[in-house]
Amino acid sequence: MAKTRDRRVGLSSYGQSSRVGSSTRKIKVVNPVESPPRNSDHKLITTSSAVFLFFIVSSAISVILYRKLYASNAHTNMNTGSDLPYVYQRGLVKTDIHYHQVLAENMKLSENSSHRNFKNPVLAYITPWNSKGYDKAKKFNNKFTHLSPVWYELKSQDTKLVMDGRHNADKEWIAELRMKGDALVLPRVVLEAHPVDLLKKKKQRNKAVNLIITECKEMGYDGIVLESWSRWAAYGVLHDPEMRNMALQFIQQLGQAMHSISLEHSRMQNLQLVYVVGPPRSDKLEEYDIGPEDVRRLSEAVDGFSVMTYDFSGPQNPGPNAPLKWIRFTLQLLLDGTTGDRQKFDKRIFVGINFYGNDFIISGGGGPILGTDYLSLLERHKPALRWEENSAEHFFVYADNQNVEHVVFYPSLKSIAVRLEEALSWGAGIAIWEIGQGLDYFFDIL
Repeated sequence: MAKTRDRRVGLSSYGQSSRVGSSTRKIKVVNPVESPPRNSDHKLITTSSAVFLFFIVSSAISVILYRKLYASNAHTNMNTGSDLPYVYQRGLVKTDIHYHQVLAENMKLSENSSHRNFKNPVLAYITPWNSKGYDKAKKFNNKFTHLSPVWYELKSQDTKLVMDGRHNADKEWIAELRMKGDALVLPRVVLEAHPVDLLKKKKQRNKAVNLIITECKEMGYDGIVLESWSRWAAYGVLHDPEMRNMALQFIQQLGQAMHSISLEHSRMQNLQLVYVVGPPRSDKLEEYDIGPEDVRRLSEAVDGFSVMTYDFSGPQNPGPNAPLKWIRFTLQLLLDGTTGDRQKFDKRIFVGINFYGNDFIISGGGGPILGTDYLSLLERHKPALRWEENSAEHFFVYADNQNVEHVVFYPSLKSIAVRLEEALSWGAGIAIWEIGQGLDYFFDIL
């Protein structure tokens, strides 16, 4: 997952594609409950004006949505009156939006841009190839509880393990962050080391743990976000029950070792471990998926699970970025059976939210787009923005200079608000990939 994601973002953000006709355009969209993303063909959903529903949401209804979103726990989440974010006061969080509203309003924010509206944990990823994320992390510092710069890879080098990535680290930026707020700094570490050697050899496991802890100590981090499960799945080692058990044992060993380290610089007492979890690849959990039993087993060693509920569609299976039903489906599978201890587990979940979009060529292909790309497309093509209710995402269709048709899915205030509400309904936080790719006013509702 790391390599796929990094490659896509290098293009601009992430990528995928779709099918659309002329007068009655059709877009290929998966029903995530009936047939999850990677194992089935997408079903056609007609989006002609005769079938597609558009909803006009007034400013007053927008405020009601805000209060529904944040006031369910009044003692912690309530914001009223003049404290309402600018985007809610302006009635911008709605399904019926116009391209000129996005162009005119996307840089406008509440006067107090550091005020937190979403009271559950917020993890934000920042990438070195998109410098805007560094600026957003400073500007909106108090909106976040965790910041994860994508800096490190733990690799095999002959028979040794090496930590690669310190050249990406920016101590001055970290110092500025700590002057502005209390967000924990947990760089992402991708475990690229050959899994058979790492998991089977005690010396290799110990070395990996020591390298991570040493880097945290020397650089003054609050912990790490670890990404390894998808790498192990790609190697095929998780199909072996013994190797799968070793994989879980390694995560436990790392978490326990990190928790044993006391910190003087941090408001947390010990180093923290957040673990990246991919979505299920089918309608039931396979042996290579992390499930509720794994969450329970790792709960003492892992401080949070960053769930990748995005990247649903691709160039050959175009459609929405992160259908709402699929997000719900993923969380149900991941947390199924944890009901007795539900609150304990939910508070450790970071529901993935994308701040990137995709510009798909309808006949096949296409790729990722950043916020700047999206605004440029709006200005050039002046498209009609449509709300696709099944996925709870906005999209539009346009033809390029060669008369090739494209479909663009990019987050909107409404799509983000709906996902925040979903996270709150689970008692969960959110994880944003990644903050340099979004529009400024997205931060207003956080």
